[in-house]
Amino acid sequence: MFIRTKKVNGKVYLQMVESRWVNGRVKQKVLGGLGRLDVLQKTGQLDGLLRSGMKFSERLAVLDAHDAGRSITTKTSKIGAAMVFERLWSNSGLPEILEKLLAERAFELPVERAIFTTVLHRLISPGSDRACEKWKKDHKIDSAEDIDLHHFYRAMGWLGSVLPQAEQLGASPFSPRCVKDLVEEELFKQRQDLFSGLDLVFFDTTAIYFEGEGGETIGRWGHSKDHRPDLKQMVVGMVIDDEGNPICSEMWPGNAADVKSLVPVADRLKTKFHIGRVCLVADRGMISEETKKEIKKLGWQYILGVRMRRVKEVRDLVVSDESPFEDVFPKSPNVKDPSPLKVKEVVVGENRYVVCFNEDQATKDRHDRETIIASLQETLKQGDKALVGNKGYRRYLKTQKGHFEIDVAKAEQEVRYDGKWVLTTNTDLSAKELALKYKQLWMVEDIFRSMKSLLKTRPIHHKCDETIRGHVFCSFLALVLRKKLQDLLDQKGCKELEWADIIHDLDQMIETEINLSGKSYVLRSEINGSAGKVFQAVGIAIPPKLVQK
Repeated sequence: MFIRTKKVNGKVYLQMVESRWVNGRVKQKVLGGLGRLDVLQKTGQLDGLLRSGMKFSERLAVLDAHDAGRSITTKTSKIGAAMVFERLWSNSGLPEILEKLLAERAFELPVERAIFTTVLHRLISPGSDRACEKWKKDHKIDSAEDIDLHHFYRAMGWLGSVLPQAEQLGASPFSPRCVKDLVEEELFKQRQDLFSGLDLVFFDTTAIYFEGEGGETIGRWGHSKDHRPDLKQMVVGMVIDDEGNPICSEMWPGNAADVKSLVPVADRLKTKFHIGRVCLVADRGMISEETKKEIKKLGWQYILGVRMRRVKEVRDLVVSDESPFEDVFPKSPNVKDPSPLKVKEVVVGENRYVVCFNEDQATKDRHDRETIIASLQETLKQGDKALVGNKGYRRYLKTQKGHFEIDVAKAEQEVRYDGKWVLTTNTDLSAKELALKYKQLWMVEDIFRSMKSLLKTRPIHHKCDETIRGHVFCSFLALVLRKKLQDLLDQKGCKELEWADIIHDLDQMIETEINLSGKSYVLRSEINGSAGKVFQAVGIAIPPKLVQK
């Protein structure tokens, strides 16, 4: 039953209409006329009619009273994000995994709830554990009301706590096995059927700096990828599969070299994750002859990036090889097409290399070099002191009679590297396949950008190794949930949704508790933006607009 309009001789009238299902079709029956719309509006009769009808609908009466300011608001909470990620958290099996590991501990605090709240905080409004304690007061999170700051610290400490000596088999030379390792391994077991065809894993590392000392053993001086050599740091490694799912994370002291980190990771994947045979893909800086030999001992294959300027046979023979390239993706005027890519294979002794070439990147490299040299020429006119501390200039400078001058020969040699990168492998994959699989490694780099900027893992203020490891691991768990949500959205055809918009729209879903005439009600705000699509993708029913408590 509804009200509709009908035009008669240029005038608009309101009618009360009933819809019926007759002989397989919807038929409408006019129950009566309400009068001319303009007259009803002018005299206020329409408002009176609708308001009188509200007496027979408690829901509309409450909403009208609330809009008129006649209710008392007792509490307001944000509900959207907690509902969505609680479902993803539950579906991942993490509550059961954590409760199983906690069974032998006599914690009186809700550790699982503290960890979930921390992970949710990383996804929605990243910050410290102290900020998390304040943030959660504005959100409705099941069984999290009584969690205090020291509960968060103890939960982080438990995640990063060292396992007994009997469970240290397979620990890396840089870091002991911890509770967080067991969580990762149990997570993988629960979805192992999804990995029956696993043939690629990607590994990369980054550095995260500390504001303080960085724990008892983790914080160390090392090569800072954040360009903060003045601060101690830790090294974080991440392993993902070829679909972008995080498998595990590794945390080492800040002075651990990348080239020594790859073998322990491969060994853990084999012994603890029971991945029998796989191809390991890693970036430049992970490669050494010792590393390749150790990976071969595990019976694994590898695709590794090569530092073109540092490996002699690559610098002297591979990059300069003049054999023709083969097109993978031709250059296209359509910006939506893949970037241009050419490849060729070069074999030197027992080593197999693949040279990859991007024409657009080559043009950019050439323009960048020409810009630097032009700037150098101008800067040199101001004297040598103007160049002190400028790392961008060093590659193209040489010292002549105690003064700097442009190294023309070095600049000409750099042309060989424009738009190129080199891979080495022990697989039988074609050069085209190798290049495309290696490009997937950029997924890891994207995950690290999320981990460090979006999830605000850094800077870290914790002072103990255990809480530091737990703090960083919660970002790993946040990435697990984010990937699960993205997969569900992709399945529903919602790939266009931006992460920032998703979080913003979910955080705008508010539940307001009100009191009216001695009764308590819960009123939900409107659903805006992408929130409805997210709820649909995750399979959650949107709460009613109004319910009585």
